[in-house]
Amino acid sequence: MDILAKLNEKIEELIKNHEELKKENEELKLELENTKNKLEEKELELMECKENMALKELELEEVLAKIEAILGK
Repeated sequence: MDILAKLNEKIEELIKNHEELKKENEELKLELENTKNKLEEKELELMECKENMALKELELEEVLAKIEAILGK
């Protein structure tokens, strides 16, 4: 095999490798975007849970105040 043929073979290998890496990179970008979207959804769920907990705590404080008022009479 002459040098030119070897160089052409190596160039073809590099091009193929480059295309595979580009494809993998795009797949990873999509996976990252999907993961970010899921994280945002989970953060919204967490915020909602925290809000619900705060509301429940207020309700409990109101009930406790009523009980204390009844017992204090």
